[in-house]
Amino acid sequence: MRLSRRKFLGLTGAATLVATCSPIALAGQTPRNALYEQTSPGLKDLSALARQRSTMLGYPINLNFPPAAFFKWREKLNTAGLDQFNFNNVGDPFKKGHFSYNTHDFEKELIERFGTIYGFAQKKVWGFLSNSGTDSNMHGIYIGRTLLHYRTGTLPKIYFTREAHYSIQILSNVMNLDRVVVDTEADGSMDISDLEQKLSANTDYPALVVATVGTTFKGAIDSIDGIQSKLKGRDYYLHLDAALFGGYLPHTPFADELLQIRRTDQSPRYHSIAVSCHKFFGYPSPAGLFMTSQEIFEEFEAQFAKIHDPQYILQVPGTITCSRDSVKPAEFYFFSSDSELSRQKSDARLMLDNAGYLHKEMLTHLKHLEPERTGQRSPIVYFRKPSEEIVDRYTLAVMQSDRKHKTTAYAHVVVMPHVSKKTLDRFLEDLSRQ
Repeated sequence: MRLSRRKFLGLTGAATLVATCSPIALAGQTPRNALYEQTSPGLKDLSALARQRSTMLGYPINLNFPPAAFFKWREKLNTAGLDQFNFNNVGDPFKKGHFSYNTHDFEKELIERFGTIYGFAQKKVWGFLSNSGTDSNMHGIYIGRTLLHYRTGTLPKIYFTREAHYSIQILSNVMNLDRVVVDTEADGSMDISDLEQKLSANTDYPALVVATVGTTFKGAIDSIDGIQSKLKGRDYYLHLDAALFGGYLPHTPFADELLQIRRTDQSPRYHSIAVSCHKFFGYPSPAGLFMTSQEIFEEFEAQFAKIHDPQYILQVPGTITCSRDSVKPAEFYFFSSDSELSRQKSDARLMLDNAGYLHKEMLTHLKHLEPERTGQRSPIVYFRKPSEEIVDRYTLAVMQSDRKHKTTAYAHVVVMPHVSKKTLDRFLEDLSRQ
């Protein structure tokens, strides 16, 4: 009962069976109207939020409605029975297991399609659709921790910057890893010289490095090749947190930032990558892509098998999480189609163009706010915190930041696909009035 894209329409009878034999249907009850009445205040609140979504500027969420074709795809999946009874993507989507009510075929093909986009060797990528970007980061860090411990007999130290996503702090604590916080350059990217010094101070420990491709607040990009140049000659694992930027960079002139295989000598530039589905893509539920090479996964699996008895599901699952959502991989499969990739390219161009427009206008008319953008690759503009009224009206994220030897409150705008130039003009006008 693996629900593949080729045979899922054959399950339409299952949906009919569920509708006919449900306890509600058998009891002759129609509680739906009552349910709507109970939740009507909440529905009104949701409608208001939907109308206001164009003014949400502070967080990396694409609030555009997905295209109509996505909802038609959802209907097809629903008609086939998906999400009407208990499917479960437990286990490795690349291996046959005993529990066959899953969407592993969709998931496997989804990972292979995105693996090509991120420059993994063809048919030599492993991964799955996770619950979130944090879940993807967890798997990258866990695989790195496991492999380095196995290779050296010593737990690694984990290296990241203060500008990295806060999930890295949480995960390093969960996995009992000693942290080494690396300094940053002025733009928020990892200071490669400081990394070198801190690696030299910890030569007895393998290095698990988390590089950020698009830091949370400033939108800086850590230099993958710069980091790797300082790791030569030692045991290391390099994981990329590319939550937002990983969605759109492949559709820009900066696509090489995320290539897993180096063009010159075909060597790997990093070991694993995490990308969020609900940020740039606009998938309407938290989810994440996690990808690594087949070679890395097979080495990890050999160690993972020592702590996992495969008898129950007839395979070593490869994932920390056991039961996994079957609906999300089948739905997100839609975003890997040729038409969707074309739309994503258009969205990426619009985002970066509008971010450039916002930055230029602020430099021209609101220079006192000291607006900054880390470069043409980033959709983020950060500046001195405006009034609380504007922060609330536009749902701006605010953080304290050290700048010119002073701690100052800053806000930022993340120009996502739902943010139009008209909205930015209104925002600029409000800023000029404060």
